[in-house]
Amino acid sequence: MKNARHEQILELIRTESIETQEVLADRLRECGFQVTQATVSRDIRQLSLKKVPCEGGRQKYAATLPGQSAFSDRYQRVLRDSFVSLDISLNMAVIKTVSGMAMAAAAALDSFGWEELLGCTAGDDTILCVMRSPEDGPSLRTRLKNFLKES
Repeated sequence: MKNARHEQILELIRTESIETQEVLADRLRECGFQVTQATVSRDIRQLSLKKVPCEGGRQKYAATLPGQSAFSDRYQRVLRDSFVSLDISLNMAVIKTVSGMAMAAAAALDSFGWEELLGCTAGDDTILCVMRSPEDGPSLRTRLKNFLKES
C-alpha cells in the first residue's frame, strides 16, 4: 500500500502544483487512499520531496533524483560564479573561490554526487575536497573543467 501511495504522490506532484501537505492529503483521499497528515508528512520525508518556486511567488512540492537537489540549478550557478582555481595533491583537492563563497560552492559540490568525491569542507574562500583515491584526481579535474565550460 505504501509503494502505491508513494507512486501516486509522485504522480500528483508531477502533474499538479501541490503547495501544502493538506492539499496533498486531500488529493490522496480523492484517489482512494486513507491518509492522515502524519502519514503524508512521513511520506514527504521518505520521498525527499522539496519545496521549489512556482508561478506567482508560491512554492510547490517537487521530487529530486538521488544525488540531486531541488536547488541544483542554483548550486551550479554558485559554483560557476565563484570558482577561481583547482589544485590537486594525491587524494585531496583544494578549490579557491571568490571571498565568502566557499561554503556555498562546497555544498554545491557535495550535492552533485560525483563519485570521485568523498566530501568537502570549506572556509571563506577555500574548499578542501577529499577524493576516494589519488587516481581520482585527473577525473575530478576533467569533470570540473567540463562543468565550468557548460555555462
